[in-house]
Amino acid sequence: MNADLTKRFHLPRRRLLQAGAGLAVLPFLSALSAGAANAELSQQDIADVKRVEAYINSIGTLQASFQQVDPNQAISTGRIYLRRPGRMRVEYDPPNPLLIIADGVLISQLDRKIGELSQMPLKQSTAWFLLRDPIDIGDDITVTKVDRRPGLLSVTMFENDEPDNGTVELIFLDDPIVLTQWIVTDTDANQVRVGLIDVETGLQLPASLFATPRVSTRDGSK
Repeated sequence: MNADLTKRFHLPRRRLLQAGAGLAVLPFLSALSAGAANAELSQQDIADVKRVEAYINSIGTLQASFQQVDPNQAISTGRIYLRRPGRMRVEYDPPNPLLIIADGVLISQLDRKIGELSQMPLKQSTAWFLLRDPIDIGDDITVTKVDRRPGLLSVTMFENDEPDNGTVELIFLDDPIVLTQWIVTDTDANQVRVGLIDVETGLQLPASLFATPRVSTRDGSK
């Protein structure tokens, strides 16, 4: 599996949902409570799911470093910035040249090495579920497990309409809740693990971070 999570933002939906550090897995939170009911989880499980949802809805801005480990143990790192609603920036550390930006209307992927730009409407991407504000409760996700360990809370789920996409486990530090890691597992048991480092929320993030990328032509014009 390719380590470039950014590529998956504008590939078919199955691969979009497997995008690790691009945070495309977080749209699952839009339907956690309804999914929890379907899975017949305990009242404590459902309460914890609602706490997780409330935490996500409390985030206006977020920035963090990330580290992704692919099934072949390849490691990639970078930075992610969110400003809800509608804004996101995911950039890899060199030598990876890829950059993703959501500007409120489009999601754009730029290969800075070759100057290639790909775009799609934000509302047609899985990232829209995370970037809209507020995230609403739906009925398209099944929560299969809520696990509590000392200082940690995790929620495992799958998408009802696309069960072949596999499962996502979101892992939080608890008390207070802070998203720290997620694991995407496909139907062949391959896993992509993404960890967030130095998560900060409530910051003033400049609009320039989320400006649509522009690509220079061969004659130097834009």
